[in-house]
Parts: sequence; structure tokens; C-alpha cells
Amino acid sequence: MVDWNAYPLDFLCEFTNGYAFKSTDYVARSHETYEVFRMGYIERGGGYKEDSSPVFVPRAYPRDLNKFLLRTDDVVIAMTDMKDRVAILGNTARIVHDNRFVLNQRVGLIRVKRSDLLNARFFYLYSNWNPYVEFLRSRANSGVQVNLTTSAIKESLITIPPLAEQEAIAAILGSLDDKIDCNRRMNETLEAMARAIFKDWFVDFGPTRAKMDGRAPYLAQEIWDLFPDSLDDEGKPAGWQISTIGEEVDVVGGSTPSTKEPEFWDGEINWATPKDMSSLNFPVLLDTTRKITAAGLAKISSGLLPAGTVLLSSRAPIGYIAISEIPLAINQGFIAMCCNKRISNVYAWLWTLENMDSILQKANGSTFLEISKSNFRPLSVLVPSDSIRSFSFSTLKSFFDRIASNEVESRTLAQTRDLLLPKLMS
Repeated sequence: MVDWNAYPLDFLCEFTNGYAFKSTDYVARSHETYEVFRMGYIERGGGYKEDSSPVFVPRAYPRDLNKFLLRTDDVVIAMTDMKDRVAILGNTARIVHDNRFVLNQRVGLIRVKRSDLLNARFFYLYSNWNPYVEFLRSRANSGVQVNLTTSAIKESLITIPPLAEQEAIAAILGSLDDKIDCNRRMNETLEAMARAIFKDWFVDFGPTRAKMDGRAPYLAQEIWDLFPDSLDDEGKPAGWQISTIGEEVDVVGGSTPSTKEPEFWDGEINWATPKDMSSLNFPVLLDTTRKITAAGLAKISSGLLPAGTVLLSSRAPIGYIAISEIPLAINQGFIAMCCNKRISNVYAWLWTLENMDSILQKANGSTFLEISKSNFRPLSVLVPSDSIRSFSFSTLKSFFDRIASNEVESRTLAQTRDLLLPKLMS
């Protein structure tokens, strides 16, 4: 590293704090709005994710927003920790959209101004390099809410190689990030398609209503023929049944082995808590933070749940949902659905998303809201006829399998990137 040089970040980059938009500033999305970039867009460990509930402000805002308008290759940094997120403080994301976002408070903007010394893509990789992130966290203010200060960021030292080496490093690691981002965008599309099909077929009864109205088929004929051509007296497709989720899946919960007993912990059995699902981009659980031993598993009445189990966080907060790709045990913060009866796990996942309002209405509690298994089991679920179940479950599973495959690949790519990063930085 003889030819590497150290510079204060303020010498190489501009830094801007986000603007404190108010909820009264938000308007409906249109061509005349900007999307507000909030903390929820930054992933744990660094990276970008779409916000499931975006908000927008008018471009004709009373204040000039040019200072807060994000450009391609800008780096945004989490200035504070976020509720229900783990160690997001100091993590960054790279902007890939010109003029789409304006920056919200609690997020900072770092923009390279000395491009003759610092490659923007290299800096983004550097900003997610663990020693740098940990250094920033060590300079954070302590208190009820931990925050990074502007001075801590501006005065931080950036040790960089010559520009040609930066470009080479950025080309190697940037290609991995690009593929991870491609997988993310593909998965967003796949999930949206799966949800749209579920809603059309099993909520709105689109094919059956189209048949009743005499409209032309909008599916392949062999698929079209599977759907009934009338609704029954209950308003559902003829021949389909109304059941309860408790009748169609095995609903179980979990528990926590005593943390005072070392022999229960640090084994090889995956043990999940809702925190493991808080940072998932997509409903695929591939690993857990904590592991238990066989002795610890013996203390959990639901035992080891098979891969394919649908997990729904049942409290603090309600609503994290994933399908486990691994056998695992769970703590008491879950409702787990083992789908070995008439409905599949992917159908149960999409049914849960579609019925989240009904689930939340069944929650109660004085300290925090919780949905109990006894309140969850009676919720109604539609069971299609055998022929449409077989076809539709296979169709929906194909979407989920591709999502899961992309997530496995992205995880491998991220591990490769994180392995190479410290080596290339040294």
C-alpha cells in the first residue's frame, strides 16, 4: 500500500444531510412528483431495496429541492439506527436512478467531487467495507437514539490507491453488485406477478367472472377450462369450498430454551426469531442468526419444523412472513404453518399477504399487539377444486422457486464480494 494515500472525506466528497419532510407534504404519485428516499431503502449490511410503502412530494415544492435531489452513483448513508433493524447505522446504498429521489432526514448524501482522485463506484464499495463502517459507528453519539454526526463523516479518513487500481477493483466487485441488483429487480417482478395471479384467480375470481360475462379467454384454453363458469350462492366459484386456515394447515408456535443453560446454545440447529426476517427483501429464509443444540431443541414442543414451513411473525411486529428453505426451530414470536394438507405453502404465503388486515384485526394485547394461534386458526380460507389446485399450486410454486434460487445466488455473490473486498483493500 506504498502508493495509497489518505484523505479526509470532506476533501474528496460533498456531504449533505437530508431534508425533514412532513407527512402533510406527501401527495399522490405522478409525473410531477419526487419519491422520498427514507431509511427503509437501505439494507442491513449495505445495499439498496425498494420501499413497500413509498411516499412522494411535489416537484413544485415550496423549497428548492435541488440540494436533496439524488443522482446516479451518489452514496446515501444511514445516520441513525432504525426500529426493528439491526446495526443499520453507517450502512450505505448506491443510487442508480437520476432525479427519482429526494433525500429525507436521518439519511445523508455523500457525492464524489474529486473524480480525478476517487472513483465513485470504488467509494461505494469502500463505504461498505467493514473497518470503515465500524470506525464511523465508533464515532457515533450515544444516547437513547444513536446518531452519526456530520463532522464524524466529513473528518473520516479515506485511504485509497491510484485511480486505475480503484477502477479495476470497482470493475471486479461492481459486476457482482450488478448481478445482485439484477436478481433483486427480477424477484420484485416475480413476486408482483405471483401476487397478481393469486388475487385475480382466488380473490377477484377473474376467469369465472369473465366466463359469466361472455368475455374472451385471457388465459391458455387448457387453463381457462379449469375454472368454473358460475358463482354459487356464497359468491365463490362453483365447486370451491370455504374452510379455515387451521383446518388446512398445521398451525404451531415455538419457544426459547433457557438462555442460562449453555448446553442449549451454539449448536448446529437453526433457531429463528422474527429479527431473522426483519431484513429480508423477499420471503425466503436461508439461515438464522442463532443456533441451538439437540438438548435445546428438546425444550421446544413444536420441535424441528421442515423446510417449506411458512413463518409469520405474530408480535412486535405482526407481519414479517417467509417460507423457510431450511429445517429449523422457532421462538414464541411466530405462527408457523406446516402445509401438508390441501393447500400449499406458496398458496398459504400469498393468502396471508392478501388477508393481513383480517389477521391484524384479530390481534390483541396490552403491552403489544399479538395474534394468537387460537385467533388465527378460525380465519377463513378458500380451497379451490382439485384440478385448479394442482395446476395453480404448481404455477405459483414456480415463481417462488425462482425467487428462492435468485436469493441463494445473491447470497453467494455477496459472500464472494465480502470475501474479496478486504483482500482488494489491502
